[in-house]
Amino acid sequence: MNKQTLLEYLHLSNDLLHVIVILLLAWLLLGLSRKLIRLFRDYMNNRADTAEDKRRIETLARVFRYISTVVISLVAGMLVLSEIGISIAPILGAAGVVGLAVGFGAQSLIKDYFNGFFLLLENQIRQGDVIEVCEKIGVVEDITLRYVCLRDNEGSVHYVPNGQISIVTNKSRDYAYALIDIGVAYREDMAEVGQVVVEVGRAMRAEAGISASILDDIEVQGVQELADSAVILRCRIKTVALDQWNVRRAFLGRIKQAFDARGIEIPYP
Repeated sequence: MNKQTLLEYLHLSNDLLHVIVILLLAWLLLGLSRKLIRLFRDYMNNRADTAEDKRRIETLARVFRYISTVVISLVAGMLVLSEIGISIAPILGAAGVVGLAVGFGAQSLIKDYFNGFFLLLENQIRQGDVIEVCEKIGVVEDITLRYVCLRDNEGSVHYVPNGQISIVTNKSRDYAYALIDIGVAYREDMAEVGQVVVEVGRAMRAEAGISASILDDIEVQGVQELADSAVILRCRIKTVALDQWNVRRAFLGRIKQAFDARGIEIPYP
């Protein structure tokens, strides 16, 4: 082995060692960043006052993990390319040219990330929330900078790009209302009907197992509509967020029993 060959071999070995060190450092940084994010998440969860705050912290932690992984991987990749003799400048220049060429096609992707950033920053959506976006309603199973993943009541999963989201209806904030329309025959005394509704509402608020979901007395708003075969009475019950559907179902079952006991007719539609 001549001197030139030996020098080339040593240079190659040195480059390979640098690459191994870079990859090892990247692996360590990924592990460290995830551990720090996990510690920060646990610390903030211990200081969080409500379940809503904990959901937001969990969502932000997932996004921070994603961002740290992308940044560390990109930096490590560029350093490795530099060590093996591939100039980064032409790659960046080519990326700029390609970026201009596909810029119009990438507008929707950029919009997804831009909207996703503000959705998270402004705390509009958190993992575990029940939301309505783009005519889809479901539980938020995952949210990234690019899309929101919803699972609806039938179990179907919807992936909604953040760039398509213009209005977010969040059903998980603070409290909700179980809105209930009750149809009774035209011959019924509406004062008596209203009294029965109030009695059922009060009984539910005192009933173990469901009272924890009800935040206030039932509110009878009055006659909502004079339909073809029934007078529609509207009422609502203030509930814990996400419990409005269970409270509504429970109320309808009890009001049916109460009307039957009083002889109040619920006409066929």
